[in-house]
Amino acid sequence: MALLMEHQFRQLPADRQVETRPFLEAVSYLPPFFDCLGSTIFSPIKADITGNITKIKAVYDTNPGRFKTLQQMVEAEKEMYGAEWPRVGATLALMWLKRGLRFIQVFLQSLVDGEKDDNNPNLIQANVTKAYEIALRRYHSWFVQQLFKAALYAAPYKSDFLRALSKGRDVKEEECMEKIKKFLVNFSATVDTIYEMYNKMNADLDYKV
Repeated sequence: MALLMEHQFRQLPADRQVETRPFLEAVSYLPPFFDCLGSTIFSPIKADITGNITKIKAVYDTNPGRFKTLQQMVEAEKEMYGAEWPRVGATLALMWLKRGLRFIQVFLQSLVDGEKDDNNPNLIQANVTKAYEIALRRYHSWFVQQLFKAALYAAPYKSDFLRALSKGRDVKEEECMEKIKKFLVNFSATVDTIYEMYNKMNADLDYKV
């Protein structure tokens, strides 16, 4: 659980603006989360998240004052790129990053809600499947979808996943779920706000990879 709890996301202010620097600092600790899922087939999502964080940070570093919040960054790029937007820059990187974050959000929420395969209650396949279906499947080609279907069979037991998330320490499941629930409060609010921004600005693209 240390993997999540040591780097909490900030509570959003009343105007729901997401400050760029704290956001980038928090998400930079999330890629190892996919190592806890036990299959190298999740490596592309990990690499994608890492790459998109790097791209957003590179844009932010060019003008931290102008890009203080994610909203300011996306709005500035809309002005800068005109007809090319939103297929460019930090806007495109954040579009894909938010999908990886949604995967984590749905997966953890499903665990907290106690959703499981009654025939295999200690497996996390049902939770991973739900997260993939909601967050990523529609953006993946048939070939990539088949790869992830194969990955589901390599998903670890829930107990092994929670131990990996706790950096190898044996922890009680109830305590883990309470900590995940706590982590999800600010994390979910942040992810939902980014989605709302993309919907409002009509910045989402529907192509497959």
